[in-house]
Amino acid sequence: MSISRRQFLKIAGASALLGLGSFTSIELLEKVEASQFKKTPKAIRGKRWGMAVDVKKFQTEEDYKRVIEACHRIHNVPDLENPKHEIKWIWTDTYEHTFPGQESPYLLESLEHKPLIVLCNHCNNPPCVRVCPTKATFKREEDGIVMMDMHRCIGCRFCMAGCPFGARSFNWRDPRPFINEKNSLPYDSTFAGESIKKGVLMFPTRMRGVVEKCTFCYERLAVGLMPACVEASQGSLIFGDLNDSHSEIRETLSTHFTIRRKPELGTEPSVYYII
Repeated sequence: MSISRRQFLKIAGASALLGLGSFTSIELLEKVEASQFKKTPKAIRGKRWGMAVDVKKFQTEEDYKRVIEACHRIHNVPDLENPKHEIKWIWTDTYEHTFPGQESPYLLESLEHKPLIVLCNHCNNPPCVRVCPTKATFKREEDGIVMMDMHRCIGCRFCMAGCPFGARSFNWRDPRPFINEKNSLPYDSTFAGESIKKGVLMFPTRMRGVVEKCTFCYERLAVGLMPACVEASQGSLIFGDLNDSHSEIRETLSTHFTIRRKPELGTEPSVYYII
């Protein structure tokens, strides 16, 4: 969405002073294009995107590294040494922290100590969306992706408090100086010419004071490409339309035992784990 905070305040003030019909400032904002990434005829479409993580296929450190680096490189995620300032879209965590309350004294030792890939769960009932005062985080009606619009974000971090999965990061520092320019990709919002032909998409850098997270690579889906992590996973991550009974992910879920994170909270995560 191409609107600055100053423009937001102008719209809010104008609507308050002029009483623009029945529209609130937020409703006026929603009339502005919310995405700079335009769909092409090759766009991959779905009703509700989801992902399955095949835990058994992650065997070596390289398996995890390949997936994480693919995501972070394409989305210009900075490499900050201070863990308090860390920005992460996809990362690893322990079974204990990933599935609290699902521990068992009879759990396989190999699973208990195995790192697990974690990311935003793109919940069907996302609490982060309900608590965001500016609708900077919202759920797309067309495909269920829980989005993060950094232009609307005012840095209140309500969404971070509302997310029970710790799937969001706050930019305490300007991330741009910490982006590895050699590995990052420049931004081109038009996706014109050679960038599409080569399968290279450009994602904007962020600024200090905003929240960010995984967005299921909506900008890649718009031009017919799968999420970066899925492409790099070599079959360890399965992505598809949960509403399509013939999709690969639905066939996978129907033939494998899976669990989801904190199902008791009723957020209905769209990320499943094949144990």
